[in-house]
Amino acid sequence: MFYEFNHFGFSEYFRKEYGANFNFPVHLHHSFEVIVVTEGEMEVTVDEKKFCIGQGEAVLIFPNQLHELKSENSRHMLCIFSPELVMAYSSKVQKMRPVSNRFVPDEYIISSLDRLSENASVFEKKGILYTLCAEFDRAISYAPYDDPDKDLLHSTFSFVEQNFQGECSLKELADQTGYSYSYVSRCFKKVTGISYHTYVNQYRIRNACYLLSNTDDTVLKCAMESGYTSLRSFNRNFAEMLGVTPMEYRAKQKGE
Repeated sequence: MFYEFNHFGFSEYFRKEYGANFNFPVHLHHSFEVIVVTEGEMEVTVDEKKFCIGQGEAVLIFPNQLHELKSENSRHMLCIFSPELVMAYSSKVQKMRPVSNRFVPDEYIISSLDRLSENASVFEKKGILYTLCAEFDRAISYAPYDDPDKDLLHSTFSFVEQNFQGECSLKELADQTGYSYSYVSRCFKKVTGISYHTYVNQYRIRNACYLLSNTDDTVLKCAMESGYTSLRSFNRNFAEMLGVTPMEYRAKQKGE
């Protein structure tokens, strides 16, 4: 799943996916995300809090919350939806965060999400998603959200999203945010556990994976549109991160 690149800016965005043994590094986006584990267990980290989610349990991740997913033995249903689809709820919690993102949805909500089609009417989507948010709202408590470092991280992720096809340097990021180079670097590493440079490479490789899977562009064009100016560097980083070459990855994704 390379869903990060497909849902920014759409006021009625809704996407549902199913998967197994899913691992996705730390990231954030501007939508709500609900993950329901249908078999096994999944470790979900949200804003540095770790949750072990078992069968029938779920997490609801708020817009701009850092999160990471790890599992070696699970199946799940994942839905991503824009705040505009549940505007009354998203407005209420705009300056709050859940004390715990974990909750146990009832069978009606799980089955309703399971049946909900991406092509369903906006009214059907809103009805089911508001029911989900109401269930979550009853189950959890909130804390005020006011963290300057998290705002800096949000700015960092947004900067990479907008500039990964170009130089995307840490110096330029520091200049834009008004923080020192060393402070931005230290803050990012402290929260995410990886360096800024590593994250930019991960973002570029994920974008290349999306292009390799969904277009017929050459490997060179996928590399260049992902911010690489050297095919050799792209191939090396790709193999280091995924253990296969770009061509092998494309063949596997297309079942060749």
